[in-house]
Amino acid sequence: MKKLFYTLALGIILISNSQAQSVSLDADMRPRFEYRHGFGSLLPEGGKPAAFVTQRSRLNFSFQDTKLKVYFSVQDVSTWGDTRQLAISDENNSLGLFQAWLSYAFTENWSMKLGRQTLSYDDQRILGEVDWVMQGRFHDAAMFTFSKNGFKTDLTLAFNQENQKNEGTAYTINGFYSYKVMQLLHANKSWNKASVSFLFMNNGFQRFTQEETSLPDGVYYRQTTGTYFTFPLAAITLTGSAYLQTGKSTPNTDLFAYQYMLEAKYKPGKVVLGLGYEALSGSDQILESKSNSFFPLYGTNHKFNGLMDLFYVGNHANSVGLNDFYANILIPSGENSTIAAHLHFFTSNAQLKDNQNGYLGSELDLVYSRTVAKNIKLNAGYSQFFETESMASVKGGIQPAKTQNWAWIQLIVTPNLFKHIWKEE
Repeated sequence: MKKLFYTLALGIILISNSQAQSVSLDADMRPRFEYRHGFGSLLPEGGKPAAFVTQRSRLNFSFQDTKLKVYFSVQDVSTWGDTRQLAISDENNSLGLFQAWLSYAFTENWSMKLGRQTLSYDDQRILGEVDWVMQGRFHDAAMFTFSKNGFKTDLTLAFNQENQKNEGTAYTINGFYSYKVMQLLHANKSWNKASVSFLFMNNGFQRFTQEETSLPDGVYYRQTTGTYFTFPLAAITLTGSAYLQTGKSTPNTDLFAYQYMLEAKYKPGKVVLGLGYEALSGSDQILESKSNSFFPLYGTNHKFNGLMDLFYVGNHANSVGLNDFYANILIPSGENSTIAAHLHFFTSNAQLKDNQNGYLGSELDLVYSRTVAKNIKLNAGYSQFFETESMASVKGGIQPAKTQNWAWIQLIVTPNLFKHIWKEE
C-alpha cells in the first residue's frame, strides 16, 4: 500500500510544472463503543438496550503545488463482527470513497474545486462535514471561490444522477437529503476575531407522478437563506444565526419556516461558560396545506439540541419544531483533559394536538476529553433524557421506558504517515 502511494505521488510530481510541491499521507482511525437505551428515538417500555463497536478506518492523500491541489480520502466504516471470519470479501460493502477532488488557483484570488468534497460553513448548522457520523457527509459538486482581504465567496453547483443514461435525467435515488440539483452561495467577511456570513441555498428534488412513483414529473425546490455572525464583546463572545426556508417541503406542500439562535460564551480563566437559545419553527398538529417546519438538511446536527440525537438527526422532519434553551460549561480536569456538561430544556415551537403541554423534556450531556499522546485522543460521554408525555406523543405515541440514556467511549488516532516537501530551487 505504501509503495502504491509513493508511485502515485511521483506520477503527480512528474506531470506538474511547478517546483514547489508537497505530498502527504494521513490516517484517521476511530473505534467507538456505544450503549444505546434511547438514542435517536425513545426506547419503548420493555425494549432491550443495544451495544456495539463501530470503527472508521480512513486514509487521506494530498498533493499540492503553487496552483494545483489533489485530495483523495478512502475509508472503511464497519461494525465489529459484521463480516464473517475467512470471508473472501467484505460482505457489507463498507469500503468507499469519501472525498476525491482537485483544486486549481487561476489567480491569487480566484480558484475552482471539482469533485467529491465536504461543504462545511460557520457553525455547521446548515452545512457540515458531520464528523461524528463515521462515514461523514460529502457532496459531488463544482465550487468557484473568490478570496481577498478577509472576504471569501463560494459559489457551488451540483447536478446529480445515479448512473450514465442514454435517455432522460430522472433521479430515482430517494431520501430526504437526496437532491437532484443544488445552487449554493456562501459569502463571509472576517476581521480580528469577528465574522459575518450570508448563505443562499436552492435544492431541487425529483418529483414523480402520483400514478407512477418511478415516472418523473419535474423538479420541486426548497430555498434556505440566512446569516451567521460571531464577535467578541469584552470577555464575552456572541454568536447568532437566522435563516428562512421557502419553496416546497414536499411536491405538493408549500413551505415557510424559520430558525434563529443566539449564544453567549464567557471565559473567566480556563473555564468556559455558555448560555443560548435556539428556535426552529414547526407545524401545528392539524391537517394543513402549508408547512412551517424548518429542517437543517445538511448540517452537523449531532452538535445541536442534545447529543442523544432525538431532534433533527434523520428525524423530527415536518414536525412541531423546537425551542431549545441550553447552558453548558467546560472545565479543565488536568493538563491534557477537560470535562464538559450541557443542559437542555426543550419545548415544541408549534401547538400540539388535544391541548397538550408544549414541554417535551430535558437532557443532560456529560463529555470527558483527554489527549493521551501526540495524534491520540480519548473521548467518553454519558447522556440522559428526561421525557414527558408530550414528547412520547410527538415521537409516535409509544409508552417509553422509565430510563432513556446513552453512553459511549471513543479513541481517535490521526497520525501523519508520510510527508515530503520539494522546495523551489
